[in-house]
Amino acid sequence: MAGLHAPAATSKCLKYHGILIAGWRWHGDCNESRMFNLPAFDMDQAISPTIVARRRRRTIGAVASGLALVCSAAWGIHRYASPSASTRDIAVTEVRRGDIANSISATGVVVPQREETVSCPIPSRIVRVHAKPGQQVAAGALLLALDDSSVRVAIASLQEQLAQQENRMAGLRLELEQKSKQTRAAIELLELDLQSARAKLSRSQLLRKAGGISGEDMLTAELNVQRIEVQLRQQHEFIDDTARVNASSIADARLQKAILQKQLEQQGLLQQQTQVRAPFDGMLTALAADEGAAVSTGQVLAKVADLQHYRVEATVSDFHARRLGPGQAVQVEHNGQSLPGRVHTVLPEIRDGKVTLLATLDQPGHALLRNRMRVDVRVITDRKQGVLLAENGAAFNGQGRQQGYVLRGNVARKVMLDIGASDGQAVEVVSGAQAGDRLIISDISRYKEHDTLRITH
Repeated sequence: MAGLHAPAATSKCLKYHGILIAGWRWHGDCNESRMFNLPAFDMDQAISPTIVARRRRRTIGAVASGLALVCSAAWGIHRYASPSASTRDIAVTEVRRGDIANSISATGVVVPQREETVSCPIPSRIVRVHAKPGQQVAAGALLLALDDSSVRVAIASLQEQLAQQENRMAGLRLELEQKSKQTRAAIELLELDLQSARAKLSRSQLLRKAGGISGEDMLTAELNVQRIEVQLRQQHEFIDDTARVNASSIADARLQKAILQKQLEQQGLLQQQTQVRAPFDGMLTALAADEGAAVSTGQVLAKVADLQHYRVEATVSDFHARRLGPGQAVQVEHNGQSLPGRVHTVLPEIRDGKVTLLATLDQPGHALLRNRMRVDVRVITDRKQGVLLAENGAAFNGQGRQQGYVLRGNVARKVMLDIGASDGQAVEVVSGAQAGDRLIISDISRYKEHDTLRITH
């Protein structure tokens, strides 16, 4: 092995039976080669082009295999980092231009356009029932009768009090007439006395001029005339005072009579209300049907509703209270059908964060409507024309800026959308997308942390 040395700068390859020995140079003669049972050859012989080509191919194959391995690893990492969704699991819409009515969503209940409740007027008991719930009744039809004995007692008492007031007024008139007669008689007597006193005064004045009576007698005659005049004036005033006092007493008695008369009329109405009757033509939806049962004042005895014409009672969050007003258009929706109407009244009271509004329908007698049926109501506050629209879906969460995904090819990329008006069926895309873009409208919130999403078939 002494003739085998380390390779020099330019090495040769030894080939023996298809085996290459590279990187070694042989020194010695052919006799030493026989020690290794190797054939003798020339160490400076050039490498065959076939061998060079074979080496090149092997190098290129190794490099290609490495690149394929790196690409496969990169593809696997990308596939793991970028989530995917199937077309079967998402809903896509195309952004377009169109008109939209901005609306507020509300929940509503269909109620009769006219419904009246008949309450118990007095504490009583049910004597007899004349109708059944669910029965069609005519206006004025007798539904049930209440015991009216307490009302009849009250009516009798009021009638007696009215009679007393009548007697009182009659007595006052008679008393005034008697006093007036007595006073007029006294006035007549005083007028005679006054005439006599004045005659005496005239004679006294003549005698006084002739010196026939004293000054004291003259003064007595004058005072006597004045005294009678005062008495006469007092009698006239007494007549006036008596008339005024008597008139006041009569007026008081007349007022008491009027009060009693009203009470009597009220008791008469209560007696009529003990005969419970239908207020209008309609369906008897409720009735207290237990004969002999005690009932209290204000207790509901019967309900009559017009089941041919309806309206909608809707509730909406008080957040939208300032945007609501009478006359606004509404759309009442149920089972894919829509009925138009108008807001009639917005009740001022807010209960549990809800505002109640009453809506009338353009077709109150539509066959779709049923009593107490729940419906969806959209209150249209304004309309916009020529804006970008997209179908509504779970991906949109009200108005304002929010994340969305635009689909281009098989990749969905995250964008920031500004959502404006909505009519329940479509939403306005204020910014973030253009006409022709395809938006994912289904709920993909579980992918919100990823900027891209692969769509698979």
